[in-house]
Amino acid sequence: MDISQSKRKPYVRQVKKSWWLRNSFYTGYMLREGTCIFVGAYAVILLCGLLRLSQGAAAFAGWLTALHSPLAILFHLLALAACLFHAKTLFSLAPKAIRIFKGEELLPEKPIIMAQYIGLAVVSVIVLLIAILA
Repeated sequence: MDISQSKRKPYVRQVKKSWWLRNSFYTGYMLREGTCIFVGAYAVILLCGLLRLSQGAAAFAGWLTALHSPLAILFHLLALAACLFHAKTLFSLAPKAIRIFKGEELLPEKPIIMAQYIGLAVVSVIVLLIAILA
């Protein structure tokens, strides 16, 4: 028998659009997932810069000039904040996702999280040095 011909009425639970605001865990989760909008938009901006670079020096100079506008600078600051928030939450989740044992004992979370922050700082300094020296 086809379900559309059934006399029974299925139960449809009402879900409000703000369901995730009632629980701090879900709010943090949704904020973390929302950071992908800024990361994706930043990737598109970088791809546009690559396209302009392939079109010649004048096109690339125009793209660089556009990045100096106050709106572009504001967007970059928001994207930086979103990326840092995303990294913070990802770093705090890593010890729960990957269980590292030292002998029979589980390695504490703090050294794992700190190792990630140190790695982020080292890579950031290397990229900064490459950008300055280039």
